[in-house]
Parts: sequence; structure tokens; C-alpha cells
Amino acid sequence: MKPLTQIARIITGLLFAFSGFVKGIDPMGTAFKLGDYFSAFNIGFLDDMALPFSVLLCLLEFVTGMMLLSGALVKPASWMAALFMAVFTPVTLVLAIWNPVSDCGCFGDAIILTNWQTFIKNVIITIPVVFIFIRRDDETGTMPLKAGLNFTVAFIFLFLLFIRMNLAYLPAIDFRPYRVGTNIAEAMTVPPGAEPDRYDIRFIYEKDGVQQEFTLQNYPADDTAWKFIDQKSVLISKGYEPPIHGFALIREDGVDMTEQIIRHNGDVMLMVARRLDESDRDGLMKGYNLGIELQKRGIDFHIVTSTSATEAGPLVTGFSALYADETILKTIIRSDPGFVLLHNGTVAANWSYHNLPDPQKFMEGDLNALALRAQIAVRNRLIAITAILAILFAIALTIPFRIKISNENKR
Repeated sequence: MKPLTQIARIITGLLFAFSGFVKGIDPMGTAFKLGDYFSAFNIGFLDDMALPFSVLLCLLEFVTGMMLLSGALVKPASWMAALFMAVFTPVTLVLAIWNPVSDCGCFGDAIILTNWQTFIKNVIITIPVVFIFIRRDDETGTMPLKAGLNFTVAFIFLFLLFIRMNLAYLPAIDFRPYRVGTNIAEAMTVPPGAEPDRYDIRFIYEKDGVQQEFTLQNYPADDTAWKFIDQKSVLISKGYEPPIHGFALIREDGVDMTEQIIRHNGDVMLMVARRLDESDRDGLMKGYNLGIELQKRGIDFHIVTSTSATEAGPLVTGFSALYADETILKTIIRSDPGFVLLHNGTVAANWSYHNLPDPQKFMEGDLNALALRAQIAVRNRLIAITAILAILFAIALTIPFRIKISNENKR
């Protein structure tokens, strides 16, 4: 049974750690998903708690997984894993039946699952979770209490630092369709021969006070006694959907500027501020200063917002303002405001207002060189945190083995 216990811990630990890690890469995205759930279940009063709940959820999942993998505080970790499954398995069943939100968000944007796939996944995971809960007193491969506490605290501290960095400086790994290197026009294109959506179309006609449904093949086209009442369409199968869809940038006068922006030859800087009245004040000031300098240099600069033109008026004076759907803006960049540099319609770089370079840096040379430095900085942050977590985990794995050897030598 002991090998089975170890295998169950490894499987469960990997799943929990992976789920927490990919959520922790994009905690703001997880907060947006929680906001969707709050809206669907009419508990919008919790919206202000979406981000704290997101951070807590990411942290608990990741730390539970790491505790099971490393053998640190296995008994509490078994309880935590069991409580997770006891709560979320019924919740995902409700979501699968009612489908209030199409994507569960359990693996962030890294792996998209339907609600039924999520429920089935949870049922499968419950099997090893129940097993390790039953065997929670088995101390095979576990570390002493003091060592377990120390490593658990270290996991918590490092992962909170990782989450903080992703909140301040944008996700270290970008799974979204607007990631650096994406050509927006190409990502919006439906390839030739792609499967379209398929619908079952029904026509409702009435005759002698009796209504009846007909299909395209049998509706009474030549029988004038039937009176057309209504038509309904039911989606049978979803066709191809391009990675980027629904992306539109509209001027105040209603002119669609999307094509002009995404097919512009050269550089375009977008300052994305979802709600100008709620965006960070210091971030907006950084953006305004950057916009002034870029306009002097002849580089297109646009403020993109979901705020109505009437409300945005004084906050966009002197700049080109474009209006877009708030959900699209949340997907484009997590920071509010955030900055996206397009080069020939391709996302060259993006910045949070926290790490936006000084305007002078944009004036000194090639914007693409600045974009490359931004990519390198993101990569280095990811490598540093991942390396620290990996080293800590490797050390944790060796502790039970070294204690066993020490005890044998004492004998």
C-alpha cells in the first residue's frame, strides 16, 4: 500500500501544484473569472473580493500540491485536498448542468475546459484524493514537523512573491491570444474551408389555431393556409472560431478604426484603460506623458477604453481616443492602464504601468529594441522564480531520504 500512497500523493500533488501555478501566473485573469461567476450567481456584492479570493485560491492549490509532492505536512495537505474536492466537485456539477459560464477557468488560460470536462476531471481526481485522505497517517516519505513547517512557509512566501510579480509586471507566461508575437489581423482571420457553426433552423407556422414546427425541408411554402409565426435557431455544433474575435476599435464619431490600426505600417502605441475613472491615477499620468512624447516623434498613440465618450471627454483631451468592449480590453492586457506596442500589426511588447519605461527611453532609439529588452526582462523574472522554486523543491524531496539514512547510521 505504501507505494500506492506515494503514487497517489505524486499524482494529486502534481495536479494541484500545476493548477495553482497556472492560475498564479495570471491572478488577475482568475479574478475576472471569479467575477463572471459572481455575476452569474447574482452575488455581485463580492466583486471587490474577487482579487483577494483569486490570490487565496492560487496559493492554497499550489501549496497543497507542493506539500503532497515534497512530503511536508502531509496530513494537513490531505485534509486541504479533500476539502477542495468536496467543495468544488458539486460546484462544477452545478456549472455543468446550468452552464452559466462556458469556461471554468480551473487551469487559467493555459488549458481551456468545458464545464462537463471540468466535472469529469474532478471526479477522476477525487479517486486519488480519497485514497491519500484515508492513508493520511502513513508517514512514508514524509519529513519531520519542523522541516515541513519551514518548507511550507518557504513555498508560501515564494509563491506570493511570484503572484505579486505577475500582478505588478504582467503574467510571466502569456497564454492569451494577444501575447507578444501575435499578428492581430492574422489571428482574426478565418482560414478557407474552416467548419462554420451548424444550426438546426425551425419555422413555426399556425393553421386553424394550431401551431406546428417545420424544417427547411418540409415547411409549407405552397400552402397559404399556414401562417408564419416565428423562427428559431439552435446551435448544433460550434464551428471554427479564430483566436481573436470581437476585437473592434471605434472612434467617438462611430468610425471603425480596427483595420487602420492593425494594418498600420510602423509603430502604434495603445494605452488600454478599461475604465478611465477607475484606472490607476499614476499610471494614467505616465501614459499621458508618454503619449505627448510619442506624438512629438510622430508615432501613433491611442487611448483605448470602454468608458463612454461622454464620460471620457476631459480624460482623453489632446489624444486620439478609441472605444472598445471592456471584456476585450481585459483580455488584451491585465494592467489598468496597460500599454501595448504594435509593429506592423504585430504585438511587439506590452507593459504594466508599474514597469513602463520613462518617456525618454522611447525617444532615444528603436522601439523594437526597447520591446526586446522588455521580453528579456519578463523571461529573466520567470527563470529566477522558477529556479528558486525548483531548488527549494529538490531540497525538500531529499530531506526524508537523508533522515532515513541518518537514522540507519545511528543504529
